[in-house]
Amino acid sequence: MIDFKMPSLGADMEAGTLVEWFKHPGEAVHKGDVVALVETQKGAIEIEVFNEGTLVEHRIPVGQKVPVGTVIARIAGPGEKLDEQEQFVVPSASIVELKPESIPQAEPSKVAPAIAEIEMKTAAAARAMVSPAGRRRAGELGLDLSHIAPGRAGVIGLAEVEAAALHAHTLPPAKPAHGGLDLAEMRKAIAAAMSRSHRDIPHYWVSHAIDVTRLMEWLEAENARRPLTQRLLYAAPLLKAVALAIKDIPELNGHFGDGVFNSSGEVHVGIATALRGGGLVAPAIRDVDKLALSSLMEKLADLVPRARAGRLRSSEMTDATITLSNLGEASADSVLPLIYPPQVAIVGCGSIRPRPWAVGGAIAVRRVLTVTVAGDHRVNNGRHAGQFLTRLETLLNSPEVL
Repeated sequence: MIDFKMPSLGADMEAGTLVEWFKHPGEAVHKGDVVALVETQKGAIEIEVFNEGTLVEHRIPVGQKVPVGTVIARIAGPGEKLDEQEQFVVPSASIVELKPESIPQAEPSKVAPAIAEIEMKTAAAARAMVSPAGRRRAGELGLDLSHIAPGRAGVIGLAEVEAAALHAHTLPPAKPAHGGLDLAEMRKAIAAAMSRSHRDIPHYWVSHAIDVTRLMEWLEAENARRPLTQRLLYAAPLLKAVALAIKDIPELNGHFGDGVFNSSGEVHVGIATALRGGGLVAPAIRDVDKLALSSLMEKLADLVPRARAGRLRSSEMTDATITLSNLGEASADSVLPLIYPPQVAIVGCGSIRPRPWAVGGAIAVRRVLTVTVAGDHRVNNGRHAGQFLTRLETLLNSPEVL
């Protein structure tokens, strides 16, 4: 039997609230299936399962907040037989059995008020079986929850609400989920994580100014021959170059935990994404070094809006082996970022600026990007950062190889 636990979705997460179950006891689950929706200080995250089998039991009811590492469900592996006691169960409220002789005889004048009270309690109990996300969405759609049938687990969730709205032909575009976030709480979580990072990780920073004129000229020519919908932002070749460069410097790519560094053979790059109204998340794109620029652009175009709408998957929040913080255009010249644990490095890019630059013994105006690497001195050092920046410069000056 497999214990499915509340995952840690980042260094700033200590607990999560179970918002909705998407898989129910008795259903088969496969690797990558989304089984639940968990609300954290950074939004609603879809939780994936990485085992094959059958969901046997929900250990945690909808609406309950539990610490990271708490068993929230149990999964039977393929071919695993269940004991007679092990049934497909869903947590529910306790039922008190009343024996006939223990029920007092009510006076007729008190029967009607008693029935009214029972009906009120029944209605309240019914209202309690609505997930927070379902209740919020129903409010957005103006739907009466009493007219919506619950799902298999007896809970009215997002799926039931939107199905009811679709049936009534009243379904407007969904509002961004982060609209209901407590941004003050998010800022507290970010501050706590970064405080731990600054306190526990012996940081160093190495910066390098890179002439990216050739990259930008290549990008302009490339986009001129592409349809409008397939054009690239400079973030795509920048991200690919970072992934290829980091592949050559394994000391900067991986996780540090329990006093041990585990270098990763895969490059999953976290993309620091600012949320509207405040807050920051850094979901990952997997295997960036293996993606073509067009595919990478598609993934960026999908990931960033979902991050800002608070609709990310757990793997996107936990898989990053290094993070890229790109300030983008019309911003500051450089940034000195803090490492996001358990990672051991982060790359910070400022804005591309026109600067006087020595070219072939003469001064010319070139477009320059300042890149900074923050590293963890327990695992790597300035030499590794310097090697990475040199490799990155070579790649950015050879955009055709990306």
